[in-house]
Amino acid sequence: MKLNRVGDSTVVFKNKPRILSTYSIVGKKEGEGPFKEYFDEILNDDLCGQKSYELAEREILEQGIFGAVDKGHFKLDEIDFMIGGDLMNQIISSSFSARHFELPFIGLYGACSTMSESLALGACLVDGGYARKTICATVSHFSSAEKQYRYPLELGNQRPPVSQWTVTGTGCTILGRGDKGNYISMATFGKVTDYGISDANNMGAAMAPAAMETLVSHFKDTKRKPDDYDLIVTGDLGKLGSEILRDLMAHAGYPLKENYCDCGQMIYGRYQKTHQGGSGAGCSASVLNAFINRQIERGKYKRVLFMATGALLSPLSSQQGETIPGIAHAVVIERGENYVNDIS
Repeated sequence: MKLNRVGDSTVVFKNKPRILSTYSIVGKKEGEGPFKEYFDEILNDDLCGQKSYELAEREILEQGIFGAVDKGHFKLDEIDFMIGGDLMNQIISSSFSARHFELPFIGLYGACSTMSESLALGACLVDGGYARKTICATVSHFSSAEKQYRYPLELGNQRPPVSQWTVTGTGCTILGRGDKGNYISMATFGKVTDYGISDANNMGAAMAPAAMETLVSHFKDTKRKPDDYDLIVTGDLGKLGSEILRDLMAHAGYPLKENYCDCGQMIYGRYQKTHQGGSGAGCSASVLNAFINRQIERGKYKRVLFMATGALLSPLSSQQGETIPGIAHAVVIERGENYVNDIS
C-alpha cells in the first residue's frame, strides 16, 4: 500500500484541505500589542463577565468557535468534528465547551502545540474524506495558567527574567474541501524530546529542542531547506527559546535566517514588559488566525511553515521535580494559487 507520507514523520495532503474560516479573540493586553488591528475581537474584561478565570477561558473559546462558524456563513450541522485542547487539567476548557456544540469531539493535550496539532489532524480527516469540515481550536488565559502552573496572582510573586507571559486568547480555524482559500499541503508530526530542563518558568528552553527535532525531520523528509519557505514561524519559544533554536539548527546544518520568527516574540511590543515574550496555547493560535493567515491571503507569504511548540508538564510533575518534555508539530500552509506539488 502506498502511503501519502514522505520520510519518517511527514504526511502529504493530495486534496488541499482549505482554511475556510478563521476567528481570533484576545485579552486587553494582547489587544494593545502590534497586531491589534488584526484580531477579530479584543476583550475589555478578562473575566468576560464570569465568576472565575477558568470560566472566562471557556467563554472565550466558545465565542471564538461561534465566531468562526458565523464568519464562514456555516451552520454547526455542516461541521463533522471539533478538534481542540487547552492548558487546564483534563483539558476542561475544551471538553466542557464541547457540550454546547453537540459535535464529535477529539480532545488533545499538546499544551501550546495544540493549534498545529489540531490543524494537522483536521487536515488528515478532510484530506482522507472522513470529514466535510472540522473545527480546530485552542485557548489559554494568563490568570488561569499562572494559577495552575506557577502561583496565583494574588501572591504577587516576582516573575524571573526567563519567564514568558501566557496569552489570554483563542484562535479557531475551520478546515474543509473547497476551490478557494489557503490550504494545508503537509504536516510533520513531532516526537517528544527532553533535554533535562526542569524550571517551569523557562518554557522556551524546554521547548526549543523539540522544535529543532521537528524542523530537522521536516527538512530531511521533504528534501527542502529553510530558504524554501517565505516564513518559518514557531509558536511561543520567546526570545530566549528562539535564540536556542537558532543555535541548535545551525549546529544541525539548517541555519535559520531572516525568514524565521516566533509568535511569542511578535504578539507583544517591547514596551509591554513581558520578559521573554508571549506563551500559551492561545499565543500561536491567535497570531496564526489573525495575522499570518491574513498575510498569506494578501500575497505577502506564499508558503509558510507553521510550528506550534508545547511543554508537556503538569503541576504534579513539576512539584515532584520531573524534567519537562517538549513537543512540536508543523504544518505547511500555502496560498491558494501557489500549489506546486514538488513532493512525490
